Amino acid sequence: MGPLEGITVIELAGIGPTPFAGMMLSDYGATVIRVDRVGGSANPVATGSGPMERGKRAIEVDLKSPDGVAVVLDLVGQADVLLEGFRAGVTERLGVGPAECHARNPALVYARMTGWGQDGPMATVAGHDINYISLGGPLAHIGRAGQVPTPPLNLIGDFGGGSLFVVLGIISALLAVARGEQGQVVDAAMVDGSAYLMSPLYAAHSHGGWSDEAGTNMLDSGAPFYDAYRCADGRFVALGAIEPQFYAELLNCLGLTDDDMPSQWDREGWPVVRERFTQVIASKTRDEWAVLFYGRDACATPVLTMGETPNHPQATERDAFFGFADVIQPRPAPRFSATPAEPALTSQQPGDATDDVLAELGYDADRIATLRRAGTVG
Repeated sequence: MGPLEGITVIELAGIGPTPFAGMMLSDYGATVIRVDRVGGSANPVATGSGPMERGKRAIEVDLKSPDGVAVVLDLVGQADVLLEGFRAGVTERLGVGPAECHARNPALVYARMTGWGQDGPMATVAGHDINYISLGGPLAHIGRAGQVPTPPLNLIGDFGGGSLFVVLGIISALLAVARGEQGQVVDAAMVDGSAYLMSPLYAAHSHGGWSDEAGTNMLDSGAPFYDAYRCADGRFVALGAIEPQFYAELLNCLGLTDDDMPSQWDREGWPVVRERFTQVIASKTRDEWAVLFYGRDACATPVLTMGETPNHPQATERDAFFGFADVIQPRPAPRFSATPAEPALTSQQPGDATDDVLAELGYDADRIATLRRAGTVG
């Protein structure tokens, strides 16, 4: 099921954003074959809980062996996509780089996801999400005024700037192949993707509409009407009442009027508005405010934890979560009307599908046994 049914993806196993991208492709209907190293394992967190490995077929191949390289190239010959997340130059050294793969399959979409991209002075330097978003621009602008930047989990670099953009690149390149173009390399760099996500803010900054100082702008906790506030029980509510009609409704919910405070866009008066909001919101519990805000155009909501979100009426009505491998997981997004994307309810351990996949490539039992004895496959 799903809009990518019939597409085969070879995923060279990695951690974080690479298996997340493979999960998305699998959820959308693609057949994903994950290639783990012999005797190794996929992301232990993902494999243990299921989400990022769900629906994938798993084989073990020694890519440092010429015979193992030959196995991967045989897989590539029958695939539509190869997805890899090694440092720049690694797959070339292994013998499964773009040149070798396109020689075997000219229509292949060769998707590469790295932190820094395939070139530039940082290309082969180690890094993690926080490093990519620090150079890409987002990190400096996430945090309150006068405080150190706050790491926003690993959502912006790994999964936003990395996984989502490599999947978009893969699908775009597949469309080009469907139009008769040759296969190509998709170079997805998390530093590029995280900067690209900031495009509107870069534009605002260029025209003086966004300050370099974090916590002083409309969307970074600078504005009192776009921030989170502590309630009487220590939990929080989130306010996002930017437009005047929504701001007026927020004041109504809080029992305030314009006469009580400076006007909404009087920046000099923002500290006064913040202090008043803080006092009022601290007078009730989060859930009491949630009842008052519910269904009203005040752009005000309770701040829910991962343990609470699946039980909110918006989530339950849309059946937005499901249980698998003892883990509550979000359903795939977006949703498709004609080709619904349903997550698989299976998750293979490394090597589970090795024999089946090799047999489908035309390897007979003796050849598979020989490769296994040699440690080429597992």
